[in-house]
This record gives sequence, structure tokens and C-alpha cells, in this order.
Amino acid sequence: MTESIARHFPTEVICEIHRRFCELLPPELLLVKTGEGDEKVSVEPGAIRTRDVKVGRHVAISPGSVPRFLSRMERGYKTAGRIDRILIAACGHHRLLWVHPFLDGNGRVARLVSHAALRSSLTKSGLWSLARGLARRENEYRTHLASCDEPRRGSLDGRGTLSEGALADFAKFFLEACIDQVDFMSGLMHPQKLRDRVLTWAQEEIRSGRLPPGSEAVLTAILYRGELERGEIAVLIRASDRSARRLTAALIRSGVVRSEPSRSTFQLAFPIELAMKFLPGLFRRIESEELLQPMARRRELVVVGP
Repeated sequence: MTESIARHFPTEVICEIHRRFCELLPPELLLVKTGEGDEKVSVEPGAIRTRDVKVGRHVAISPGSVPRFLSRMERGYKTAGRIDRILIAACGHHRLLWVHPFLDGNGRVARLVSHAALRSSLTKSGLWSLARGLARRENEYRTHLASCDEPRRGSLDGRGTLSEGALADFAKFFLEACIDQVDFMSGLMHPQKLRDRVLTWAQEEIRSGRLPPGSEAVLTAILYRGELERGEIAVLIRASDRSARRLTAALIRSGVVRSEPSRSTFQLAFPIELAMKFLPGLFRRIESEELLQPMARRRELVVVGP
């Protein structure tokens, strides 16, 4: 799914993300006002809107035009190199919000789609959050989005109806917010010290008999490589296959290593029980970090059609 998003923002995947997100919400959070007294309508998970809407000063395109505009986005973003796919995560973010395909939940879906596109393009999952980066600079975020809604500023400002210069400014802001979060998380985690903390814990576990000898070598290899093939472990610890299986089973029981059933590789895990040992700065700061809360305000949504 993430690979297809990175390439061309496919309509069916965007609708699927909206469906999965909304299906987890209680019914009362799926109701939006119509602008006609106290009347409310329910948002259908994954369904393209059938009503006209206005968000702040932006009057979204007509419901009948939404599928056509989404298809145009998909075609326009279909062929792209790695750098272009990163830019698509930024530019497509605004364009998806401008189209406003759903009655409600468009902002959350756009952030999820852009996050998935970045993860696929960067080929790294990471611990930093795009949504948090945008939330920290919420006023700038909304100002840039509003600027991108404006018509182009003269004949040199792109070839479409919207301002290309404003979109470029938003893309720059968007990527700066991402870099800010990478730097923020790096400062909290001190990745250069992560190996020492993990190995200190492993040595304590070995001395107590909860982990077999050689565990630290396996953990070091996973830390440096990102993952380790099952067949490499016996060679790495210079032991039999049976001893290697016993060692990996102990690591999995401890929660520090995980392996997906469909794959033959092991990756490092960060169980909550070991969070304070492995990432002490991260959790100490999060407890008092108000900016991790979801965006408190949305641009006013008014449903104006029948």
C-alpha cells in the first residue's frame, strides 16, 4: 500500500485509508453540521462526498468533480524518481486537501497518506512523526495551506489555476517540519549511545541467566544492519543451529527482538518494559510535551449542499 501511495496517490488507497480510520471512530465523531440549524449528517467511511462543502474561505470543488480531480492527481504523480516522490508527499498533501474528497476527516487522511508516502520513499520507518511536526507549527501550516488555495499570481506563477509559488513555499515548509522532527527525535534518543544501553542491558541479562551468551553479538549485528537473517546467527555466535534457535527464542521472549512470521529475518524491538532503559530521554520528555496532542483546532467545516 505505501509503495503505491508514494508513486501516484491512488484513489482506491486514499479511500481505503479513510475507511479504516473512520471505522475506528465512535458514531458521534462521524457527525458533521450541515450549516442549516442543528442538522447533522453522518460521514460514511471511505465514501467520496456527495455534498458541497466550505472549509474556512475555501469552497471545495463540486462532488461530481472529485473523482475526476483524484484521477488527475493519480496520473500526474504516476511516474517519479525518489526525490520527486518525496516532493509528491508534500505537494500531494495540499492538493488532496484542496480536492477535499470526503465530507470530513480529510486533514487526518492527508497526513496519513503523506506519512506513508515518505516512509516508502525513504525506505526507513523511523520514530519521527510528520503529524507532530505539522502540529508544532499549526499556524504556519494553516497559513501555507490557505496560500496554496489562492489563484496563481500572474503569468509566471505556474500554468494551472492555483499558485505554483505558494505550493513551492508549502513544500519547503513541509520538508523543514520533517527535518525538525528527525532532529528532535535524534536529540531525544541519542542514537550514538543506543548500542551501549542495549548491550549493557544484554550483559545484565546474560549474567542473570535470562539470556544465553552470544546475545550481545546478535543484538550488535541487528543494530548496525537493521535486520539479521535467521541463517546467519549460528555463524555469528559460532555455535550449532540448535544453540542459535535457543538464543533467538530467548531474545524473542524478552521482547527485544521480533520476527514476522512471513520473513526469515530478525529486527530490534522496543518493548514498553525496556523503554526507559533504551530510550530514557524520549519518554521523559514525552510526559510533559503538550505539542504531541492532536491539533486542537480545525478550519471550520460547513456542509452547504443537500
